[in-house]
Amino acid sequence: MEEKRIVCQKCVYYFVTWERGKPHGCKAYGFKSQLIPSITVKRSSGADCHFFTLKHNKE
Repeated sequence: MEEKRIVCQKCVYYFVTWERGKPHGCKAYGFKSQLIPSITVKRSSGADCHFFTLKHNKE
């Protein structure tokens, strides 16, 4: 079974915190972390992120 790769930077809920040590944030889950949020979610729950929503580019 192939593992699905979630790219948080392409999600509407992802944000950059600019905090030293916790540069990545997720508005859907409500946390900041050193790792990309999808990795933190996978490691802590064992499941893939259920909130991933692709950003729509403004063109």
